[in-house]
Amino acid sequence: MLRLEARPQPSKALSIGSPLLALVITVLIGVALFAALGKDPWRGLQVFFVEPVKSAYALSELSVKAVPLVLIALGLAVCFRSNVWNIGAEGQFVVGALAAGWVAMQAGPATAWLGKGIVLPILLAGMAGGMAWAAIVALLRDRFSANEILVSLMLVYVADMLLAYLVYGPWKDPAGYNFPQTITFDASTKIPRLVPGLRLNIGLFVALAAVGAMWVFMFRTYRGFALQVGGLAPAAARYAGFSSRRALWTALLLSGGLAGLAGALEAAGPLGQLTPYVPAGYGFAAIIVAFVGRLHPVGIVFSAVLMSMFYIGGELAQSRLGLPKALTGVFQGLLLFTLLACDTLIHYRLKWGQGRAA
Repeated sequence: MLRLEARPQPSKALSIGSPLLALVITVLIGVALFAALGKDPWRGLQVFFVEPVKSAYALSELSVKAVPLVLIALGLAVCFRSNVWNIGAEGQFVVGALAAGWVAMQAGPATAWLGKGIVLPILLAGMAGGMAWAAIVALLRDRFSANEILVSLMLVYVADMLLAYLVYGPWKDPAGYNFPQTITFDASTKIPRLVPGLRLNIGLFVALAAVGAMWVFMFRTYRGFALQVGGLAPAAARYAGFSSRRALWTALLLSGGLAGLAGALEAAGPLGQLTPYVPAGYGFAAIIVAFVGRLHPVGIVFSAVLMSMFYIGGELAQSRLGLPKALTGVFQGLLLFTLLACDTLIHYRLKWGQGRAA
């Protein structure tokens, strides 16, 4: 019989290769899925892995999807390494977009003297909104020992309802033919684009700067070291005098701020206004991005690009192959579950023979 045998030491090779193995298995399952649906598997793989990178326009669209995933996943990586389970980044993303949108809607003739300088207050407002929403989770966990998983997740739905209330009510564009949307933001508030005619914008540089900053924070600062020790060995952290309360607040505020920044970039970038469709699932997809990237800033960049390919591939599969858009979620879920399965091999190895399974 096939059984699992504990390794004397975790496999370093598989800890690196596990995400690649999970991707290969995901692709193989995808091939079988396309065949079962009566579609050409090669064409299906081409839609998911070739079309999103075959031109400058495709790469531009890929960056639009990847930037929010990178930012949100960076914050989640800090939380997860600190043993703080923030599952509500989607809500922090939405509230960040709301706060940024409110600032953007104030732009007009009176702020014309600022020019593109108003973009910075918009981004800062987004960060503040995300941090405020995450602070609710930190406060309830800190003062009342509330479970941060449930609190952060439930606050996602509160944020969604707050968005719906505003775009259907007080913030609805009076000249918008009764559509649930705000006014289109003034041109001065739009995130500057890097290439004319493409949606690639300075959010790419913001995300890359955040990657570098988070790498320094997590692996080259005392505070980052304290956070990670608290996550890996709480007893050792207490013995060393590291504050678990400070770790909780630091991790959640960082995570909320980055999610809010992603929301601001989305609202003042590709969207240019607020609608009920601001929630794009980035906050939940970023959980997969963080784990596939091994909770490491550099790994998160590569996994965010992969996840963005799934997003774009799902949209293309819907329009070109007649497949449901839900295929995006199927591939995301497959990648996560195969990663979890492959991660088992880091600590266990498969052996044939008699005996009790580990």
